[in-house]
Amino acid sequence: MREPAHYSMTALSYAHALLELAEESKASPEALAKDLDGLRELVASNETFRLYLSDPSISTEARWTVLRKVLQGQVSPLLLQFMGVLNEKNRLGLLTQIADAFDAILDEKLGKVEVDLIVAHKLSPDELRDATQRITQALKRDAVVHPYVDESIIGGMILRVGDKLIDASVKNQLNTIKDKLLAAKPK
Repeated sequence: MREPAHYSMTALSYAHALLELAEESKASPEALAKDLDGLRELVASNETFRLYLSDPSISTEARWTVLRKVLQGQVSPLLLQFMGVLNEKNRLGLLTQIADAFDAILDEKLGKVEVDLIVAHKLSPDELRDATQRITQALKRDAVVHPYVDESIIGGMILRVGDKLIDASVKNQLNTIKDKLLAAKPK
């Protein structure tokens, strides 16, 4: 299952600043999010790169020279400039958190909401599309649905929206009935 995004207030502040810069410079926030996703994947998959970003023994000048060579032409000029600021402030170690915060801010701005949908069997593309439409209508926001299969729920579904959990699974209903029967049992 998708891990909830965790980020510090510092990362959130940088993410807000990046979004403001994008809006001021008429850059596409969606394109920036895509570039940030690529950097997040690079950090996650390459431990050497991750350690390089926050290694205190490397001078900011040396790190910037390498980053500029590696990233120029690979990410937008605005993001490259932003990386330079993060480097100067010794905040490159927050890159993943900033990317997570940026995604959350952008989704909110675009009216999107991340939803985990847990079902007992794999949904067909049509079933997933129908479920996404129903969830979008119910939440009155554009739902980005992440489907997961858990056969133990027997049927029905479980929805996780942010920190809210809606359990409409058969397993939960059976457990509720069992608890009521046990509570009503003569003593």
